[in-house]
Amino acid sequence: MKQNLHVAIIGGGAAGFFSALSAKSHFPAAEVTIYEKSAKVLAKVKVSGGGRCNVTHACFENRALSKFYPRGENQLRKAFEIFNAQSTVDWFAERNVPLVTLPDNCIFPKSDDSQTIIDCFENEARKLGVQVKIQSPLADITRLHHGTFSMKSGEKTIFADKIIIATGGTPKRSGLDWLENLGCKIVDPLPSLFTFNMPNEPIKSLMGIVVENAVVKVESTKLLAQGPLLITHWGMSGPAILKLSAWGARILAEKAYNFAILVNWLGEVKEDQLRKDFEQTIALHGAKMIGNLNPFVFPNRLWNYLLEKSGINPELRWKEIGKKNANKLINTLLNDRYEVSGKTTFKEEFVTAGGVALDQIDFKTMEHREVKGLHFAGEILDIDGVTGGFNFQGAWTTGWIAGKSIGNLE
Repeated sequence: MKQNLHVAIIGGGAAGFFSALSAKSHFPAAEVTIYEKSAKVLAKVKVSGGGRCNVTHACFENRALSKFYPRGENQLRKAFEIFNAQSTVDWFAERNVPLVTLPDNCIFPKSDDSQTIIDCFENEARKLGVQVKIQSPLADITRLHHGTFSMKSGEKTIFADKIIIATGGTPKRSGLDWLENLGCKIVDPLPSLFTFNMPNEPIKSLMGIVVENAVVKVESTKLLAQGPLLITHWGMSGPAILKLSAWGARILAEKAYNFAILVNWLGEVKEDQLRKDFEQTIALHGAKMIGNLNPFVFPNRLWNYLLEKSGINPELRWKEIGKKNANKLINTLLNDRYEVSGKTTFKEEFVTAGGVALDQIDFKTMEHREVKGLHFAGEILDIDGVTGGFNFQGAWTTGWIAGKSIGNLE
């Protein structure tokens, strides 16, 4: 490695910090500096997971882990051979940060506080000697003829042998023009991980209700997702909706976020099984009123809403339901249709599809194939995961590899 290697890391978020820690731990003699344009580093880490920070997901088989990324699956599968979810757990364990795995396999700090992760990173940076400069936007980045880079920080010109770009996602194409000027091919950014607005749907009155296992399909497409569904005061959210928004990011954008969804409130239950369930309910509880006997695991308020939507009197006895009413109720339970008109960002966790095109990046080093010395980490790449700790895992993996590779001088 070259003596006095200067490494500039652009962006003080999750990927930027992890890149810096990796670079400095692998190359202690290097001068590693994080440049963050805002007044705070790790701001997204602070608010993620409701302030708890879902650091990764308990999925320890690399191929299975890569399946949670609508964009970047193939590239990350190889990258996970270098640094994966187990690597993340081990890294925090070595720094005395205990983690806990919840029943849904999301992994959080045992403290249940994202500040624990921030403190760990900042302490590690101080211990290793990583420099952190806040309110330091960089401009006019230029690759010099001998392979190094120059850039402006205010009136000052800074030189670097290697740059790791970890500026995160950006909602506007114009926010990536500076990368295009450096020779990067850009995939237009679009929102991913968003909730569905349903301004004209009365189901909003049931806000707060969670159905633990619903299947949601976008009408007239192959887009489908399964998981918990949350009814909100603006429409629908929860893992099933968020997964659908991630996998359908480009298709739903083309529809200008106006489309219909079909909800199976019973998850994987099909029509034949449901008819048998009805027959059993009639046999066992035929004299009971339909509105008073909900044979399913979702809340009674939703059951009565679905009865009303199906045009069924809740005072009707189960034995009086008849074929016509049964057909209507089965259709509502398995193919309940809702009009979506618009989207809302999921909490503060803004995630984008799009960014630097993946075919330009060598995922063994995270270096640009043509602009040598320029590495990338995190969401600035055209990589995004579904909710559940996957976007942070993408940041740790790409950041670790980028930092580990900055000493490879040609």
